[in-house]
Amino acid sequence: MEDIAIIGGGVTGCSIARELSKYDLKITVLEKHDDVACGTSKGNSAIVHAGFDAAVGSWKAKLNIEGNALYPQLCKELDVPFKLNGSLVVAVDDAEVEALGELLERGRQNGVKELRIIDRDELMEMEPNLGPDCRAALVAPTGGIVCPYELTIALAENASLNGVNFWLEAPVIDISVEEDGTKVLMTPKGEIRSRYIINAAGLYADEISRMAGAEEYTITPRKGEYLVFDKEFGYLAKRAIFPTPTKKSKGILVCPTVDGNIFIGPNSN
Repeated sequence: MEDIAIIGGGVTGCSIARELSKYDLKITVLEKHDDVACGTSKGNSAIVHAGFDAAVGSWKAKLNIEGNALYPQLCKELDVPFKLNGSLVVAVDDAEVEALGELLERGRQNGVKELRIIDRDELMEMEPNLGPDCRAALVAPTGGIVCPYELTIALAENASLNGVNFWLEAPVIDISVEEDGTKVLMTPKGEIRSRYIINAAGLYADEISRMAGAEEYTITPRKGEYLVFDKEFGYLAKRAIFPTPTKKSKGILVCPTVDGNIFIGPNSN
């Protein structure tokens, strides 16, 4: 019997597996695809956010700040690319300039370091390829970029070397709990018996939660597309560049990759 069964082989599940592999525990990760990093961890903006956008006092804000600080050492240990290139939120009118002030205050309350607002002249020195409408920007030097699937694979490999067992092509189709508290997870490959379950199932975490008789909630996913440019155009942006966010969206951003491309996106469907 396992001590812990982790459902989901994305960056969250593999991060948890690697951390718990430091202890004397029997751990299995169950992943429905034929490899790790096949869900949202394979295709996202790859940004290590500074933490200025999360609601003050929220768990998202707390973990965003703490997680951001861990990335340089984590990526060094795992030998995966990481760039501390910073991020910008750009304003193009008076209302957006005012919104930057709100983001600045929120970020400072969250504990984000080195945040500041710059005028157009300094902004154009930092990112000379921005358009003529740009008025000001919020600068977050602690923002960074990573390769999400390389990081996930490295976390999984490290966890595996430390003794974590991985079941691939093993979607969890049912969960039952025995009288002594043992959790029985059914998959097409057979069952896993475990003392504890960690739900890291990403977009399907709500289904797993209901299956386990735990908290009931609903995830409503949104899917977008990115346009990745050839490395020939990598010089066009040095940092993650966001528009000023609205109540509906953070907007479409422009960002470099750790490999030297730039991309624009995501849109939303």
